[in-house]
This record gives sequence, C-alpha cells and structure tokens, in this order.
Amino acid sequence: QVQFVESGGGLVQPGGSLRLSCAASGFTFSGYAMGWYRQAPGKERELVARITSGGSTNYADSVKGRFTISRDNAKNTVYLQMNSLKPEDTAVYYCKTIVNYANYWGQGTQVAVSS
Repeated sequence: QVQFVESGGGLVQPGGSLRLSCAASGFTFSGYAMGWYRQAPGKERELVARITSGGSTNYADSVKGRFTISRDNAKNTVYLQMNSLKPEDTAVYYCKTIVNYANYWGQGTQVAVSS
C-alpha cells in the first residue's frame, strides 16, 4: 500500500536551513508527481512545492527562491531543501501524491522557525 515516511523536521533559527525527506513505498514512485504541503496552526493546508515525474517543479510564491524540491527515484525519495527560513514557515510539512485518483499523505514532520 502507498506509504510515506517523512523526516528532517525540527527547530531552527530564522535564516537557517533544513532538508526534509519523504521516503515512499507501495507504488511506482518514478511515475508519479510528488508534492510538499504545509499546514500552520489555524490555517488551511497549502501547496508548497511540486515536482512532476519528469522533474519539472512549481513553488508557492512565498517560498520561491528559498526552497528547492527534488527527487531521487533510485531511493524512492522526494526532498525539500529549505533555506533562509522564516518564522512564517513554521508548520507541519506533508508529502503527497495521487495514485488511482486518491490522495495519499505522509504523517507529517514539524518545522519550527524561532529564535
């Protein structure tokens, strides 16, 4: 079954960096687009970055130029490199894909940006 294991979150000071990882299993990873979403307290979940099976990417305006999404199909893993972190980046981050018209989500990893 489709499953994700997310890691890499934590507490970081403003201006710092983190790299999130999402290890996938249960489907043919290389054939599907992957996305990173985040949900801050009291806010709706929002798309942060997306990468297609072919490697093209899209970013939310709020993170463009600071975050980079990438994938390693040999490791069935999608990454989110987050640089120049801001307090407003604080959220639970989730990886997601769509398989057979169903949304599949990781368990989430907490990112806290605070001094």
